[in-house]
Amino acid sequence: MKQSQLFTKTLKDAPKDEKSLNAQLLIRAGFVDKLSSGVYTYLPLGLRVIKKIQNIVREEMNKIEGQEILMPSLTPKENWEISGRWVVEEMYKIINEDTGLGWTHEEIITPLIKKHILSHKDLPKYVYQIQTKFRNEPRAKSGLLRGREFIMKDLYSFHETQEDLDDYYEKVKQAYDNVYERCGIKELTYFALASGGKFSEKYSHEFQTITEAGEDVIYICNKCQAVFNKEVKEEKCSNCNSDDFTEKKSIEVGNIFRLNTRYSEPFELKTERGTTIIMGCYGLGISRLMGAIVEVLSDGKGMAWPKNVAPFQIHLIEITGGDEEIKQKTQEIYEILQNKNFEVLYDNRDEKTAGEKLNDSDLIGIPLRVVVSKKTLSENSVEVKSRNEKDACLIKITEITNYVEKFFQ
Repeated sequence: MKQSQLFTKTLKDAPKDEKSLNAQLLIRAGFVDKLSSGVYTYLPLGLRVIKKIQNIVREEMNKIEGQEILMPSLTPKENWEISGRWVVEEMYKIINEDTGLGWTHEEIITPLIKKHILSHKDLPKYVYQIQTKFRNEPRAKSGLLRGREFIMKDLYSFHETQEDLDDYYEKVKQAYDNVYERCGIKELTYFALASGGKFSEKYSHEFQTITEAGEDVIYICNKCQAVFNKEVKEEKCSNCNSDDFTEKKSIEVGNIFRLNTRYSEPFELKTERGTTIIMGCYGLGISRLMGAIVEVLSDGKGMAWPKNVAPFQIHLIEITGGDEEIKQKTQEIYEILQNKNFEVLYDNRDEKTAGEKLNDSDLIGIPLRVVVSKKTLSENSVEVKSRNEKDACLIKITEITNYVEKFFQ
């Protein structure tokens, strides 16, 4: 992609109405555009990141036998009345139509599964979707971390026994760990005991990523390393009876629940033996995860995307001073890298100075920067620099593909 053709432009200043770092940087760098409070348009750069996160999540869900479907966003009132959740404040309701916009999908998936599980032999089943959700969020002020419209993966599992549910719960936990590892935030992410909220009468578990920008507070036991959300934390650790905790601010990047029979009972979801089916649900906000990555991995210059989710792998920058030979050589390098199937954003903008191009590169945060200039060509070289490192170095143009292949191994 040539940057001169990219449908977005960087902004010099952060929008004044955005307080969160993720919104400021994503808007300045041209990844998203704010339509209204908690509602954003994903522009080409931002959509590329969203799709990469979606594909990582999809791959990990498929590994644990999840089957992908797509349920409607428009949902009927009668389904919510069966569970008693038509009255929740989070739901946007179309009163004249007796319809609500989906803020979660337990009330839709349960009767769907009832049509297809006819025997205990059909169990277990694991079904997920990646879909836009709508929640009437009164505090939509944290960019992608707390939206009124957002992209979410929700997985639902159906079991005959508690033992089977517990076994799958552990598999999902590992799958989520894999997602956070591949997205570059695993070392900062903790598995925490939390409230069941409006989903389950019992406890749930959250994946909490440490950052001062977080709206949640967790407590880490210094003796056994058990982690508790503030809402369920007691004076002493329930695992080891210690009262020695470290308090941290954090962002919730995933939430999993043992629903047990909370929804299967009102919908009469049973096997042919008369056994009420046991359920689990597992949520992961795709867009929220994107915002969290920005919050924890940015610096004073801009964003620094992990290799697996960056919109492009390489930011190729020409600094020409009007020299056609430099433009021609940069075009040749662009074609070489593209022919090797590398994802390249090529900054060929004539109207931008060298400083503006380099500043934009830091702001956008692509993992590897490659600069072609009169100075580098005098040595038959290009200047390469990792976004996460201070120093740049020169490598010969003939070695560029080998260097890039090793960088992304």
